[in-house]
Amino acid sequence: MSAKNLHLEELGQFLKARRSELNPADLGLPPGDPGSRRVSGLRREEVAARVAISQDYYARIEQGRLAPSEPVLEAIADTLRLTPDERTYAENLARQAERRTPPKGRSTPARPQIQRLLDQLTDTPAFVVGKYLDILAWNPLAAALLLDIDKKPPKERNYIWMLFTDPQMKDFYDDWAAMARTGVALLRMQAADNPTDPRLVSLVGELSLTSPQFRQWWAARHVARDDFGTKTIHHPELGDLTLDWDAFQWAGDPDQQLITWSAPPGSPTQEKFRILASWTAAAPARDGTGKKAGA
Repeated sequence: MSAKNLHLEELGQFLKARRSELNPADLGLPPGDPGSRRVSGLRREEVAARVAISQDYYARIEQGRLAPSEPVLEAIADTLRLTPDERTYAENLARQAERRTPPKGRSTPARPQIQRLLDQLTDTPAFVVGKYLDILAWNPLAAALLLDIDKKPPKERNYIWMLFTDPQMKDFYDDWAAMARTGVALLRMQAADNPTDPRLVSLVGELSLTSPQFRQWWAARHVARDDFGTKTIHHPELGDLTLDWDAFQWAGDPDQQLITWSAPPGSPTQEKFRILASWTAAAPARDGTGKKAGA
């Protein structure tokens, strides 16, 4: 199967998933006889009628056999009440289906200058994630908060992998389920570019085998694109920390993002950052592989 067909197939499955979450009442339609509905959510014909296309046309879109035109996709998005992130995902899939050049592979390693910047952030936990949320570089504070990321083998330095396979992570976040679902949605959003990327296929395949929750949430096909937020974490020695996080995209490689964790001046969390910084001050700087710098 070609990459083009895979993008169209994913678009169809995505639209089908969103259709299943709506009811006739959401579109102002009469509920009809409940016993006559063999599928959850809206029927295909109800969506097709609202979009003003034939049932066959819409069926072929959901089957991955037809790329919708921009106006049709926009009308479908309106009908299915897609969020801005969901619209972006659907549009990206449709655009990728028409792409003639091979999609880009994995992110390049973090540049040494980026690692130097991280190390200079002595009172702010910061790290760099690449494609599929691989953790490419970090500073000592981030390593101490992210459960000793520098001690993990390279394969396990992935944010999604850690969320679902490291038992400590379920106690680490105040709301692990919400964090994990968001992580899966972020991964799904990134997967639109190249669904056959060996790194992605391996990550999704292994997590699907090891975690029923990941398998369920991945199949739900929800997507997200977060740039900032607030979270509460439970550190085994410092207790609860409520912090703000921000993501900054690197112009040199859009797949790479600098993630910073910060706290308001004078807050209990900022004081705990200072304590953690004093503990890590003597730790040797490490490069993006987790090795001691210069080793």
